[in-house]
Amino acid sequence: MVIAVSTNVWYFGAAGLVSLAAFVGLILVPAISSFGRWHERFAAGFLSLMILGGLVTIGVLAGLAWVLVSNDVTGINPFSDG
Repeated sequence: MVIAVSTNVWYFGAAGLVSLAAFVGLILVPAISSFGRWHERFAAGFLSLMILGGLVTIGVLAGLAWVLVSNDVTGINPFSDG
């Protein structure tokens, strides 16, 4: 079974993977490697993942707000009659 996927889905997926790789390489790994004891490393990793969750939540809420504030979303809304 072949599933057709839009080009935009591939672009957004690639952007998400690049962003995740940048987060891991630039924030998570230095935060974990800057401490010596295991519980300090665990706390630094946990707090870094909490920050990631907050940033993702802010991004999702901003995207939903943009869609709700936009005047005409019938062209991109698959559940509308238009």
